[in-house]
Amino acid sequence: MERRKFLKNAGMAGILAAGVAPAVHAQQAIRWRLASSFPKALDTIFGAADVFSRKVKEMSGGKFEISVHAGGELMPPFGVVDGVQQGNVECAHTAPYYFFGKDDTFALNCAIPFGLNSRQMTAWMYEGNGLKLFREFYANFNIVNMPMGNTGAQMGGWYRKEVKSLKDIKGMKMRIGGFGGKVLSAIGGVPQNIPGGEIYQALEKGTIDATEWVGPYDDQKLGFYKVAKNYVYPAWWEGGPELELYINSKAWASLSTEHKAIVECAAATAHSDMQAKYDAKNPKALKELVGAGVKLQRMPKDVMEAAFKASQDLYADLSTKNPAWKKIYADYSDFRREQNQWFRFAEMGFDSFMQGQKL
Repeated sequence: MERRKFLKNAGMAGILAAGVAPAVHAQQAIRWRLASSFPKALDTIFGAADVFSRKVKEMSGGKFEISVHAGGELMPPFGVVDGVQQGNVECAHTAPYYFFGKDDTFALNCAIPFGLNSRQMTAWMYEGNGLKLFREFYANFNIVNMPMGNTGAQMGGWYRKEVKSLKDIKGMKMRIGGFGGKVLSAIGGVPQNIPGGEIYQALEKGTIDATEWVGPYDDQKLGFYKVAKNYVYPAWWEGGPELELYINSKAWASLSTEHKAIVECAAATAHSDMQAKYDAKNPKALKELVGAGVKLQRMPKDVMEAAFKASQDLYADLSTKNPAWKKIYADYSDFRREQNQWFRFAEMGFDSFMQGQKL
């Protein structure tokens, strides 16, 4: 009896060694859900999650599917970190600075006033220490992160009244995403944190005096120009805001090496795809907005200077209070300094000449 049992088990071991079990395993489908912080109407910023999902399915031969859900479908737009952390969904797509209330350090993974531009941010994450530092930080939240989109430098938003100087900022109620509101408050403004799908109504009703979102293409779709004609640039708070893919750490650990590679490649594809779309679509949208009577205005110098000083004071203060911020910001600021020393030569030299030509 024991001999027959041994031979039976030995036979099974031989089958396993021959690779039958892996073949069965390979046929098992993986189904994940992704919660977005954005509405479907914004095909560029929300669409990055669709690009990601589609690529995962294509590269896995249909064995790994991720359903994408707009903000509010599975959970509130600002509830996605909790959803991923608690394992209610496997992953989410969002702007990390929305969650600076949990820890100011979140903002460094997206955009801070007078921070890195989009190319510099990508360089810091992939070739600098950015991704390594944030993997360590997010481990405290049961999250594995990776870059998944960037809008490029954003517009400074829509204002009911013309902004002529710093005094026009005093008492102004403005919808401003996440961390930038801290600096706006320091120079006299009143920041409001409102999800993208609710901004138009707040501006139309006068609940807010101004709003920022992204840039011409998205802003045109949201219709802000219908209730506020002054379009100011640039957004000193968002020189290169990065969107992020958040994955529950247990869900990530459950993936095979192959599927992890697929997720990383799909996220990288969506990352570059988002900015390509914005760069391609913004010029036409800006022309159409100006044609509709929108008034373009550069942000007043005294506003820029006051905001810059306030931001540096804020960062110094946070570095004395928040160890996680201090550790990551030290590396971030060193990288920013080196990048700006380089960009001021070849990049700025070329761009400033070309943008002054009549083409």
